[in-house]
Amino acid sequence: MRGAMGGPRVLLRRLREVMAEPVSAQDRLDRIVVLIAANMVAEVCSVYVLRVDGTLELYATEGLNKEAVHQTVMRIDEGLVGLVASQANPINLSDAQAHPAFSYRPETGEEIYHSYLGVPILRAGNTLGVLVVQNRAHRNYSEEEEEALQTTAMVLAEMIASGELTSLARPGAEPAVHPRRHLAGTVLAEGIALGHAVLHEPRVVIKNFVADDVPGELKRLDDAIGAMRSDVDVMLERGEIADGGEHKDILEAYRMFAHDRGWLSRMREAIRTGLTAEAGVERVQSDTRARMLRATDPYLRERLHDLDDLANRLMRQLMGVQHAPHRDQLPDNAIVVARMMGPAALLDYDRKRLRGLILEEGGPTSHIAIVARALGIPAVGEVENATGLVEPGDPMIIDGVSGDVYLRPPPDIEAAYVERVKLRARKQAQYQTLRGRPCVTRDGHEIALHLNAGLLVDLPHIEETGAAGIGLFRTELQFMVAPTFPRIGEQLALYRSVLEAAGEKPVTFRTLDIGGDKVLPYMSAFEEENPALGWRAIRLGLDRPGLMRSQIRALLRAASGKALKIMFPMVAVVDEFDQGKAMVEHELTYLRRHGHTLPERVEIGVMVEVPSLLFQLDDLLPQIDFLSVGSNDLCQFLFAADRGNARVADRYDPISVPVVRALRLIARKGREHKKPVTLCGELASKPIGALALVAIGYRALSLTPSAVGPVKSMLLELDAEKALAAIGPLLDHSETGMTLRQRIEQFAASENLQL
Repeated sequence: MRGAMGGPRVLLRRLREVMAEPVSAQDRLDRIVVLIAANMVAEVCSVYVLRVDGTLELYATEGLNKEAVHQTVMRIDEGLVGLVASQANPINLSDAQAHPAFSYRPETGEEIYHSYLGVPILRAGNTLGVLVVQNRAHRNYSEEEEEALQTTAMVLAEMIASGELTSLARPGAEPAVHPRRHLAGTVLAEGIALGHAVLHEPRVVIKNFVADDVPGELKRLDDAIGAMRSDVDVMLERGEIADGGEHKDILEAYRMFAHDRGWLSRMREAIRTGLTAEAGVERVQSDTRARMLRATDPYLRERLHDLDDLANRLMRQLMGVQHAPHRDQLPDNAIVVARMMGPAALLDYDRKRLRGLILEEGGPTSHIAIVARALGIPAVGEVENATGLVEPGDPMIIDGVSGDVYLRPPPDIEAAYVERVKLRARKQAQYQTLRGRPCVTRDGHEIALHLNAGLLVDLPHIEETGAAGIGLFRTELQFMVAPTFPRIGEQLALYRSVLEAAGEKPVTFRTLDIGGDKVLPYMSAFEEENPALGWRAIRLGLDRPGLMRSQIRALLRAASGKALKIMFPMVAVVDEFDQGKAMVEHELTYLRRHGHTLPERVEIGVMVEVPSLLFQLDDLLPQIDFLSVGSNDLCQFLFAADRGNARVADRYDPISVPVVRALRLIARKGREHKKPVTLCGELASKPIGALALVAIGYRALSLTPSAVGPVKSMLLELDAEKALAAIGPLLDHSETGMTLRQRIEQFAASENLQL
């Protein structure tokens, strides 16, 4: 290749000139292949474009038969061109015809050419086409020539991505620059949403690809790398990496990537070919992403997230973009797409415009899923490579019933979902008619339906749903969305507002359940092997008595002259409850001494989440006023399956014999000791779960606002005694051949109950 790096630099400058010329798309492509062939001293240069039907079409050539343009079409698994596209890797051969993948196409006239260099045309790791050069002589193309061709392919990728080539295509055979896609995931929050994509962490848009000053661009890269490394060091020291609960070796691996010489040298080589610093980063990351997405090693695929994050940080340094756009500046009907989000991050968005959520990670029992359900936002998780496939503004459909996601859906699919949305709206209107009816089963059992809440914006749902009160108020959400620790006055104002909004209806406040995956941004993070089993909830509160006492004091003052219900989360032994109760009594004494009006009465309860408590109920129940079952954590600990781990979160069924037996035991003990028992986990928000709970004796459930209508509608038609007769034998004597869920579904079908 001529002049070391002079060749590709000259080529890039000439390409920029061609791109700026006011000519047709076909003329522009034809000029580009001539330029490339001349620059690389190649007798053939061809551009193949991937079509929406998954085939590759010859769009332009210099050296092959011109009649073959737009006529030669091959499958993505056919020939050397197909191999380059499917593997997203260059192929460099001195005798192409000897390769087993070589496919002879007589219309092209390529049988006289032997040497072959093909590179994928990539954008964001997605293949858009293939760029090929060929020579008659047997020769090996140098690494520099291969690098130059990859750099050129990047410029072609932007041309394809712009949609310029669409005018050259036949209907149904358009370039797959923005192909329609059907993605599958796991339902996090039910509902259907139609809207437009908004990336939670927007990609930096490159406007200038060709460098005018290569040494200057290399210096820009080195400066940005230094700044990025410094940021990474600070971030890791503070423990602020996005997945804060990851193990130390993973965090150190992240730091290692930032210092990886191979990654950095590839970026420098890309710049030396004539790209700007940001274009060099984009090119290398697109190549890396393409390879790692096709890797079979799960560890490598997981580390792609780390590399993507680093590349984005580096791009932001280069472009001077330090922060994402304000999240309240959303388009109408926004669907947020993210790799992963903390539960507080979702609350930053304008809820009036937010329609749905798509995550690459996060299971149905993760806290982000719980918040999405509380907000009534359809959400789907575990959608592979969602952030890589989506472009900002893309039309999308989320099916929060099946877990399907449609990216750039065709008109017929969109029309079908518009009808489904209308149907759901009619169902919701029907549920509204039940709002004023008492929730009484067919055989006369009154069921109290409470709400799960955590923010002021949740409170109107009490009136909208006709709920009996708030069975779980998650006080930690106020702490998670605040930039600094909320003072007693701020806590007091919130708790007063909640009690005023509830009126005469009861509100059960759960004391701070932070720690684990609910880390406060202003608290020092620390590494734990198993965060869910670690320093969290009441354990943290008892070790930080000042924190817990300030919250209890705010609650007691807020309930001046009113009834107050407080419950402690994650109690594992009776002594922890005793210590928590002693704090409440201490604060009551303090307020009495200082002349404050005390609550009319204070009821203190416990959340049953830790299995050890099942064997202490007879010791605990005489000392407490009520029990509340947190089925999410209880199931997690019963099955030893981390609810935030997608590999095991759905491995065990919460509607199964061991779980329902444990829940039945709690309900029985509550009746024996004449203490009310409520279940406030996600199990109660599904009609099938509510059926099982009412059958085994629960008479109070706390659920998400959107679930009140479907659950109430089912309960009004339920004969609880018949349900118990149907599932009781399975609980007492495990039968073979039918799971508990199947038995409940069978019973519901026989009773015409809507699950």
